[in-house]
Amino acid sequence: MPKQKGRGRFIVLCVAPAVILFFIFMIIPTLQVFWMSLYKWGGYSDEKTFVGLQNFQKLMSDARFLQSFQNTVLLIVIVTIVTMLFALVFAGILTREKIRGQGIFRVIFYIPNILSVVVIAAIFNAIYDPNSGLLNSFLKLFGAGKDPILWLGDQKIVIFSIAIALIWQAIGYYMVMYMASMSAVPESVYESAGLEGAGRFRQFFQITIPLIWTNIRTTLTFFIISSINLSFLLVKAMTGGGPDGSTEVFLSYMYSQAYTNSSYGYGMAIGVVVFIFSFALSAIVNAVTKREPLEY
Repeated sequence: MPKQKGRGRFIVLCVAPAVILFFIFMIIPTLQVFWMSLYKWGGYSDEKTFVGLQNFQKLMSDARFLQSFQNTVLLIVIVTIVTMLFALVFAGILTREKIRGQGIFRVIFYIPNILSVVVIAAIFNAIYDPNSGLLNSFLKLFGAGKDPILWLGDQKIVIFSIAIALIWQAIGYYMVMYMASMSAVPESVYESAGLEGAGRFRQFFQITIPLIWTNIRTTLTFFIISSINLSFLLVKAMTGGGPDGSTEVFLSYMYSQAYTNSSYGYGMAIGVVVFIFSFALSAIVNAVTKREPLEY
Protein backbone atom coordinates (compact mmCIF):
# COMPACT_ATOMS: atom_id res chain seq x y z
CA MET A 1 0.00 0.00 0.00
CA PRO A 2 2.68 2.60 0.86
CA LYS A 3 4.40 1.86 -2.45
CA GLN A 4 1.14 2.35 -4.36
CA LYS A 5 0.47 5.64 -2.55
CA GLY A 6 4.00 6.84 -3.29
CA ARG A 7 3.61 5.87 -6.93
CA GLY A 8 0.28 7.71 -7.12
CA ARG A 9 1.81 10.85 -5.62
CA PHE A 10 4.71 10.66 -8.07
CA ILE A 11 2.30 10.43 -11.03
CA VAL A 12 0.29 13.37 -9.70
CA LEU A 13 3.44 15.48 -9.27
CA CYS A 14 4.51 14.67 -12.85
CA VAL A 15 1.14 15.36 -14.44
CA ALA A 16 0.08 18.36 -12.33
CA PRO A 17 2.44 20.96 -13.94
CA ALA A 18 1.24 20.06 -17.44
CA VAL A 19 -2.42 20.21 -16.36
CA ILE A 20 -1.91 23.57 -14.63
CA LEU A 21 -0.12 25.06 -17.65
CA PHE A 22 -2.79 23.71 -20.01
CA PHE A 23 -5.51 25.25 -17.85
CA ILE A 24 -3.75 28.63 -17.60
CA PHE A 25 -2.66 28.99 -21.23
CA MET A 26 -5.44 27.10 -23.06
CA ILE A 27 -8.66 26.79 -21.07
CA ILE A 28 -8.73 30.28 -19.51
CA PRO A 29 -7.87 32.17 -22.76
CA THR A 30 -10.50 30.13 -24.66
CA LEU A 31 -13.15 30.99 -22.07
CA GLN A 32 -12.11 34.65 -22.27
CA VAL A 33 -12.61 34.60 -26.06
CA PHE A 34 -16.15 33.26 -25.58
CA TRP A 35 -16.83 35.85 -22.88
CA MET A 36 -15.48 38.83 -24.84
CA SER A 37 -17.53 37.84 -27.90
CA LEU A 38 -20.59 39.00 -25.93
CA TYR A 39 -19.26 42.56 -25.59
CA LYS A 40 -18.78 45.57 -27.80
CA TRP A 41 -15.25 46.75 -27.05
CA GLY A 42 -12.53 48.52 -28.99
CA GLY A 43 -9.75 46.69 -27.17
CA TYR A 44 -7.90 49.73 -25.85
CA SER A 45 -10.32 51.41 -23.44
CA ASP A 46 -12.06 50.34 -20.25
CA GLU A 47 -15.51 50.92 -21.75
CA LYS A 48 -17.18 47.61 -22.49
CA THR A 49 -20.81 47.27 -23.50
CA PHE A 50 -22.59 43.96 -23.08
CA VAL A 51 -24.45 43.20 -26.33
CA GLY A 52 -25.23 39.50 -25.89
CA LEU A 53 -25.45 37.67 -29.22
CA GLN A 54 -25.56 40.82 -31.36
CA ASN A 55 -22.02 40.25 -32.63
CA PHE A 56 -23.05 36.82 -33.91
CA GLN A 57 -26.21 38.22 -35.51
CA LYS A 58 -24.09 40.83 -37.25
CA LEU A 59 -21.82 38.10 -38.63
CA MET A 60 -24.68 36.45 -40.48
CA SER A 61 -25.21 39.59 -42.57
CA ASP A 62 -21.53 40.52 -42.95
CA ALA A 63 -20.60 39.97 -46.61
CA ARG A 64 -16.85 40.07 -45.89
CA PHE A 65 -17.20 37.42 -43.20
CA LEU A 66 -19.26 35.19 -45.51
CA GLN A 67 -16.58 35.66 -48.19
CA SER A 68 -13.88 34.64 -45.73
CA PHE A 69 -15.93 31.59 -44.77
CA GLN A 70 -16.27 30.54 -48.42
CA ASN A 71 -12.55 31.06 -49.04
CA THR A 72 -11.62 29.03 -45.95
CA VAL A 73 -13.85 26.11 -46.92
CA LEU A 74 -12.56 26.22 -50.52
CA LEU A 75 -8.93 26.14 -49.38
CA ILE A 76 -9.58 23.31 -46.92
CA VAL A 77 -11.27 21.16 -49.57
CA ILE A 78 -8.79 21.80 -52.40
CA VAL A 79 -5.59 21.78 -50.35
CA THR A 80 -6.57 18.72 -48.29
CA ILE A 81 -7.62 16.56 -51.24
CA VAL A 82 -4.66 17.46 -53.47
CA THR A 83 -2.05 17.33 -50.68
CA MET A 84 -3.20 13.98 -49.32
CA LEU A 85 -3.43 12.48 -52.82
CA PHE A 86 0.06 13.54 -53.88
CA ALA A 87 1.60 12.74 -50.47
CA LEU A 88 0.22 9.18 -50.58
CA VAL A 89 1.26 8.61 -54.19
CA PHE A 90 4.79 9.96 -53.70
CA ALA A 91 5.16 8.02 -50.43
CA GLY A 92 4.04 4.84 -52.16
CA ILE A 93 6.47 5.33 -55.04
CA LEU A 94 9.47 6.13 -52.83
CA THR A 95 8.67 3.28 -50.44
CA ARG A 96 7.78 0.46 -52.83
CA GLU A 97 9.79 1.27 -55.95
CA LYS A 98 13.55 1.00 -56.24
CA ILE A 99 14.59 4.50 -57.23
CA ARG A 100 18.15 5.77 -57.12
CA GLY A 101 18.65 8.68 -54.76
CA GLN A 102 15.54 8.11 -52.65
CA GLY A 103 17.12 9.96 -49.73
CA ILE A 104 17.73 13.00 -51.91
CA PHE A 105 14.11 13.01 -53.05
CA ARG A 106 12.93 12.86 -49.44
CA VAL A 107 15.02 15.90 -48.55
CA ILE A 108 13.87 17.83 -51.64
CA PHE A 109 10.21 17.15 -50.88
CA TYR A 110 10.63 18.01 -47.19
CA ILE A 111 12.52 21.30 -47.65
CA PRO A 112 9.37 23.45 -48.21
CA ASN A 113 8.05 22.39 -44.81
CA ILE A 114 11.04 23.81 -42.93
CA LEU A 115 10.94 27.15 -44.75
CA SER A 116 9.48 30.21 -43.10
CA VAL A 117 6.09 31.37 -44.34
CA VAL A 118 7.72 34.66 -45.31
CA VAL A 119 10.25 32.80 -47.47
CA ILE A 120 7.48 30.76 -49.11
CA ALA A 121 5.53 33.96 -49.80
CA ALA A 122 8.61 35.55 -51.36
CA ILE A 123 9.20 32.48 -53.56
CA PHE A 124 5.66 32.43 -54.89
CA ASN A 125 5.49 36.19 -55.28
CA ALA A 126 8.48 35.82 -57.59
CA ILE A 127 6.86 32.90 -59.43
CA TYR A 128 3.58 34.78 -59.84
CA ASP A 129 5.19 38.08 -60.89
CA PRO A 130 3.20 39.25 -63.95
CA ASN A 131 6.25 40.61 -65.78
CA SER A 132 9.19 38.34 -64.97
CA GLY A 133 7.58 35.49 -63.04
CA LEU A 134 8.24 31.83 -63.90
CA LEU A 135 4.63 31.03 -64.78
CA ASN A 136 4.06 33.89 -67.21
CA SER A 137 7.51 33.38 -68.74
CA PHE A 138 6.67 29.69 -69.28
CA LEU A 139 3.35 30.57 -70.91
CA LYS A 140 5.02 33.13 -73.19
CA LEU A 141 7.56 30.51 -74.21
CA PHE A 142 4.76 28.45 -75.73
CA GLY A 143 2.94 31.48 -77.10
CA ALA A 144 0.04 31.20 -74.66
CA GLY A 145 -1.40 34.44 -73.39
CA LYS A 146 -0.21 37.70 -74.90
CA ASP A 147 -1.27 39.69 -71.86
CA PRO A 148 0.40 38.80 -68.53
CA ILE A 149 -1.81 36.93 -66.07
CA LEU A 150 -2.20 38.61 -62.69
CA TRP A 151 -1.96 35.52 -60.52
CA LEU A 152 -2.25 37.56 -57.31
CA GLY A 153 -4.29 40.39 -58.77
CA ASP A 154 -7.18 38.62 -60.49
CA GLN A 155 -10.04 38.00 -58.07
CA LYS A 156 -11.13 34.89 -59.96
CA ILE A 157 -7.83 32.98 -59.67
CA VAL A 158 -5.96 34.47 -56.72
CA ILE A 159 -7.45 32.04 -54.18
CA PHE A 160 -6.19 29.13 -56.30
CA SER A 161 -2.74 30.73 -56.38
CA ILE A 162 -2.76 30.69 -52.57
CA ALA A 163 -3.91 27.05 -52.63
CA ILE A 164 -0.95 26.03 -54.81
CA ALA A 165 1.48 27.59 -52.33
CA LEU A 166 -0.19 25.78 -49.42
CA ILE A 167 -0.03 22.45 -51.26
CA TRP A 168 3.64 22.93 -52.17
CA GLN A 169 4.47 23.67 -48.55
CA ALA A 170 2.64 20.66 -47.05
CA ILE A 171 3.21 17.70 -49.40
CA GLY A 172 6.69 16.78 -48.14
CA TYR A 173 5.76 16.67 -44.47
CA TYR A 174 2.84 14.29 -44.93
CA MET A 175 4.73 12.25 -47.51
CA VAL A 176 7.44 11.51 -44.93
CA MET A 177 4.81 10.55 -42.33
CA TYR A 178 3.11 8.15 -44.74
CA MET A 179 6.46 6.70 -45.80
CA ALA A 180 7.15 5.80 -42.16
CA SER A 181 3.83 3.95 -41.94
CA MET A 182 4.27 2.21 -45.30
CA SER A 183 7.77 1.06 -44.39
CA ALA A 184 6.30 -0.81 -41.41
CA VAL A 185 4.16 -3.03 -43.66
CA PRO A 186 5.92 -6.42 -44.03
CA GLU A 187 7.21 -7.18 -47.51
CA SER A 188 5.73 -10.68 -47.17
CA VAL A 189 2.23 -9.20 -47.38
CA TYR A 190 3.01 -7.72 -50.80
CA GLU A 191 4.74 -10.91 -51.93
CA SER A 192 1.66 -12.96 -51.04
CA ALA A 193 -0.57 -10.50 -52.88
CA GLY A 194 1.74 -10.64 -55.90
CA LEU A 195 1.47 -14.43 -55.98
CA GLU A 196 -2.31 -14.03 -56.02
CA GLY A 197 -2.02 -11.85 -59.12
CA ALA A 198 -2.41 -8.41 -57.51
CA GLY A 199 -0.47 -5.69 -59.32
CA ARG A 200 1.12 -2.59 -57.81
CA PHE A 201 -1.99 -0.47 -58.30
CA ARG A 202 -4.26 -3.00 -56.62
CA GLN A 203 -1.78 -3.58 -53.79
CA PHE A 204 -1.66 0.15 -53.10
CA PHE A 205 -5.42 0.53 -52.71
CA GLN A 206 -6.28 -2.83 -51.14
CA ILE A 207 -3.25 -3.35 -48.90
CA THR A 208 -1.23 -0.17 -48.30
CA ILE A 209 -4.09 2.30 -47.80
CA PRO A 210 -6.14 0.04 -45.45
CA LEU A 211 -3.08 -0.83 -43.36
CA ILE A 212 -2.09 2.80 -42.80
CA TRP A 213 -5.66 4.09 -42.54
CA THR A 214 -5.32 4.99 -38.85
CA ASN A 215 -2.37 7.25 -39.67
CA ILE A 216 -4.29 8.81 -42.56
CA ARG A 217 -7.24 9.61 -40.27
CA THR A 218 -4.99 11.23 -37.69
CA THR A 219 -3.05 13.32 -40.18
CA LEU A 220 -6.25 14.33 -41.99
CA THR A 221 -7.72 15.89 -38.86
CA PHE A 222 -4.42 17.56 -38.00
CA PHE A 223 -4.03 18.87 -41.53
CA ILE A 224 -7.48 20.48 -41.60
CA ILE A 225 -6.76 22.41 -38.40
CA SER A 226 -3.28 23.41 -39.55
CA SER A 227 -4.64 24.56 -42.93
CA ILE A 228 -6.88 27.08 -41.18
CA ASN A 229 -3.89 28.49 -39.30
CA LEU A 230 -1.37 28.37 -42.15
CA SER A 231 -3.75 29.93 -44.68
CA PHE A 232 -3.94 33.00 -42.43
CA LEU A 233 -0.15 33.39 -42.34
CA LEU A 234 0.26 32.88 -46.07
CA VAL A 235 -2.59 35.24 -46.96
CA LYS A 236 -1.18 37.97 -44.71
CA ALA A 237 2.28 37.55 -46.25
CA MET A 238 1.21 37.30 -49.91
CA THR A 239 -1.96 39.33 -50.45
CA GLY A 240 -3.07 40.83 -47.16
CA GLY A 241 -6.57 39.53 -47.93
CA GLY A 242 -6.82 41.32 -51.27
CA PRO A 243 -7.61 42.10 -53.92
CA ASP A 244 -10.86 43.48 -52.49
CA GLY A 245 -11.18 40.71 -49.89
CA SER A 246 -11.01 37.90 -52.45
CA THR A 247 -8.42 35.99 -50.38
CA GLU A 248 -9.74 36.91 -46.95
CA VAL A 249 -9.92 33.84 -44.70
CA PHE A 250 -11.36 33.25 -41.24
CA LEU A 251 -8.35 34.24 -39.17
CA SER A 252 -7.21 37.13 -41.37
CA TYR A 253 -10.66 38.71 -41.10
CA MET A 254 -10.71 38.09 -37.36
CA TYR A 255 -7.28 39.73 -37.04
CA SER A 256 -8.29 42.77 -39.08
CA GLN A 257 -11.45 43.30 -37.05
CA ALA A 258 -9.89 42.78 -33.62
CA TYR A 259 -6.55 44.55 -34.07
CA THR A 260 -6.91 46.86 -37.07
CA ASN A 261 -10.52 48.07 -36.94
CA SER A 262 -10.61 48.20 -33.11
CA SER A 263 -13.64 45.89 -32.99
CA TYR A 264 -12.23 43.46 -30.46
CA GLY A 265 -15.55 42.01 -29.33
CA TYR A 266 -16.62 41.43 -32.92
CA GLY A 267 -13.27 39.82 -33.69
CA MET A 268 -13.68 37.47 -30.72
CA ALA A 269 -17.11 36.48 -32.06
CA ILE A 270 -15.37 35.44 -35.29
CA GLY A 271 -12.88 33.52 -33.14
CA VAL A 272 -15.72 31.61 -31.48
CA VAL A 273 -17.13 30.68 -34.89
CA VAL A 274 -13.68 29.49 -36.01
CA PHE A 275 -13.34 27.44 -32.82
CA ILE A 276 -16.73 25.76 -33.23
CA PHE A 277 -16.22 25.25 -36.98
CA SER A 278 -12.82 23.61 -36.47
CA PHE A 279 -14.03 21.16 -33.86
CA ALA A 280 -17.24 20.38 -35.73
CA LEU A 281 -15.32 19.72 -38.94
CA SER A 282 -12.81 17.52 -37.11
CA ALA A 283 -15.65 15.52 -35.53
CA ILE A 284 -17.33 15.07 -38.92
CA VAL A 285 -14.08 13.93 -40.56
CA ASN A 286 -13.44 11.45 -37.73
CA ALA A 287 -16.97 10.07 -38.02
CA VAL A 288 -16.89 9.79 -41.81
CA THR A 289 -13.45 8.12 -41.94
CA LYS A 290 -14.06 5.72 -39.05
CA ARG A 291 -13.55 2.07 -39.95
CA GLU A 292 -12.21 -1.11 -38.42
CA PRO A 293 -8.39 -1.11 -38.59
CA LEU A 294 -6.88 -3.76 -40.82
CA GLU A 295 -4.08 -5.70 -39.16
CA TYR A 296 -1.34 -7.87 -40.59
